[in-house]
Amino acid sequence: MMNKLQSDRSLSEVHASVDVSKHNNRWKRILSFFGPAYLVSVGYMDPGNWATDLAGGSKFGYALLWVLLMSNIMALLLQSLSARLGIVRGRDLAQANRETYPKGVNFVLYILAEIAIAATDLAEVLGMAIGIHLLTGLPLIWGVGITVFDTLLLLMLQRLGMRKMEAFIIGLVAVVAVSFLVQIVMAKPVPSELIKGFIPGFPDNEALYIAIGIIGATVMPHNLYLHSALVQTRKITKSVTGIKQALKWSFVDLTVALNIAFLVNAAILVLAAAVFFKNGLGVAEIGEAHRLLEGMLGSKLAPMLFAVALIAAGQSSTITGTLAGQIVMEGYLRLRINPWMRRLLTRLLAIIPAIVVIGLFGDDEVDSLLIFSQVVLSMQLGFAVIPLIHFVSDKKTMGQFAIKPAVKIAAWLIASVLVYLNIKMVLSQTTGFFEESGSLFWKTVIIAGGVFFLGLLAYIIFFPLFAKRQAASSIEMHPELTGLQLMDAPRYQKIAVALEFGEHDSQLIAHAIGQGKADTEYILIHVVESASARMLGLESDDFETRNDEQRLQFYVQQLQEKGYNAKGHLGFRNRSKEIVRLVTEQQADLLVIGAHRHKGLKDWLYGETINSVRHDISIPVLVVNVGA
Repeated sequence: MMNKLQSDRSLSEVHASVDVSKHNNRWKRILSFFGPAYLVSVGYMDPGNWATDLAGGSKFGYALLWVLLMSNIMALLLQSLSARLGIVRGRDLAQANRETYPKGVNFVLYILAEIAIAATDLAEVLGMAIGIHLLTGLPLIWGVGITVFDTLLLLMLQRLGMRKMEAFIIGLVAVVAVSFLVQIVMAKPVPSELIKGFIPGFPDNEALYIAIGIIGATVMPHNLYLHSALVQTRKITKSVTGIKQALKWSFVDLTVALNIAFLVNAAILVLAAAVFFKNGLGVAEIGEAHRLLEGMLGSKLAPMLFAVALIAAGQSSTITGTLAGQIVMEGYLRLRINPWMRRLLTRLLAIIPAIVVIGLFGDDEVDSLLIFSQVVLSMQLGFAVIPLIHFVSDKKTMGQFAIKPAVKIAAWLIASVLVYLNIKMVLSQTTGFFEESGSLFWKTVIIAGGVFFLGLLAYIIFFPLFAKRQAASSIEMHPELTGLQLMDAPRYQKIAVALEFGEHDSQLIAHAIGQGKADTEYILIHVVESASARMLGLESDDFETRNDEQRLQFYVQQLQEKGYNAKGHLGFRNRSKEIVRLVTEQQADLLVIGAHRHKGLKDWLYGETINSVRHDISIPVLVVNVGA
């Protein structure tokens, strides 16, 4: 597998893998648009939401229901902008950022995105561990360790295809929804009291802290990256009509999915208010809520459903968190590593702080860590939301699909509210520290950090408006096309050349020609590794596939113009297997392939294509060292 991406399709394994145009039946065509929003929605009902919803409901009753509603409306607008970016421009948020901002700023934005994803995965790890503990009695630290193995589940789902992954996620969402529906029926909340919760207001500063946590748990930065990539799994007609249709049905999909997420979150808060707040119990821990449910509702079914729903919520959201991690790594760094390694790295980043906290402070601090993870998420929001609004407002890149002034005003208003709430929360939390602590070092660190992030925030707001250089309208898929520098040296009848479409292609083809003779046929091979290509194979027709086909034909044409007999073949899905298949089918006498000279860990990370290929073919293989 490549270490540096030579092509830039978002979630390349499943890119354009669902062809919405192949259905003649209107309803089937409409339903084929549905799915991405449900993967996004699970992030809005993950275990992090549970902690903040339970804390809000048990301490303040129904008073914070309006925060849930407001954050859901915010999420609906922001996620629709994310989907618009992906559908219209064919870019995910990370790719669009890379096109627009300087490298240094992009690196900081990448780090912030990874922190957000780690915070998300931390909530999911803790939630699943708590669910396993509540259901089976296993110690929390064991439950945290068990969550490592869901890496295998994600990889299996990706191999089954996008639609099956979506079906699995929707099934888990249904488990969560039904579980809480039953518990709400058992809790019997008073409707008149519930309605009062939609009147805005904060009882005290703690309510503000929890409210910001609720917003952070609901409007999640990694979901903005995720949605802009997931909508690209739909293969649509790139016409005005086709784009309008995709925007329309993706919004319907989003509205349904996020309203389900809102009802689940509201159900958790209402359950906490009706059962705990009503009885004067300020429950801030998920485990405590589980223990008290049986006594309060008089049924063993309620706590069991609570634990099952928690596991389902954690498992579903952990899958989407991994996909988001893949998107930001590929989008910002153009770095693609083996999916299982990406999943394992993401999970370890979450497990390590969870184990440290549990080991040092015991199980009692787990729920506090959950709420903290949601506040961290909320603090990252501005750095994802502000660039997104810039991108979908740009008429040069979005054309007639740029957002209207009213939507733009609403989006900037939401961004302003989010930034204001976060600044207010940080100030309220640090004021006490400055009054009590005498540590000059930590005060300096906090002030310096605050100035840095405020400066970064101002930069990403104003840079797109005043930058002299214009962002390219398209991501540079490959290095600039230049003439191939070829050599004459005849040898074999049919020579296959495995190309990565990078700076070393000329070198590989030159070595191939060095082994050929006047009548040698040169078979240029390139394997498309996009998400769409992995899922659809030969039927793939996404941006990367078309771009790779053009690149391949450009090489073939150049060789033919120089008098060489050449043809090109694209492979799909697994790089090693496809090279073997194409070499065998074309009856090549020799294979020329490049080696990056990776050692040890890099071989483990990126895979060993050469070793896999040479064991499966019987012809000579010329390995050309092309990189360090």
